[in-house]
Amino acid sequence: MVSSIVVQYTDLLRTSDYDLWSRLRVLLKDQGLDPDRTVVVDLLQEGPDHEDGQVISEDHRVYRFTLYYDQAAEHGARSAYLSGWTDITDSWRIGSLATRTADAFAWMPSPTESSCPLPQGRASRWPG
Repeated sequence: MVSSIVVQYTDLLRTSDYDLWSRLRVLLKDQGLDPDRTVVVDLLQEGPDHEDGQVISEDHRVYRFTLYYDQAAEHGARSAYLSGWTDITDSWRIGSLATRTADAFAWMPSPTESSCPLPQGRASRWPG
């Protein structure tokens, strides 16, 4: 069964107006990913200035990254930037998110299908 975090964060990536998610959409586009077809495996605050994330692209590539921004500033996420963008497609199975990543793959449509099913309504997460 797919983690509710995957479903919620993927929905937020695609629909949220919060600064964090709006900025992440732009940053993913800059990396060549379509946010409407990208699945968020995780985005976890790891310090006062960054969050570690993992996503799966529509072509089933897995990427890990760190998202840096001033979390204390009211609109700090607007100037967020990515660091450590790494393709871990060949190694995600041995990482700490292996089970969640496998479940996210099972939940994803094949690359020829339109988009991942998401629950009705919007999820909420802290404002950016």
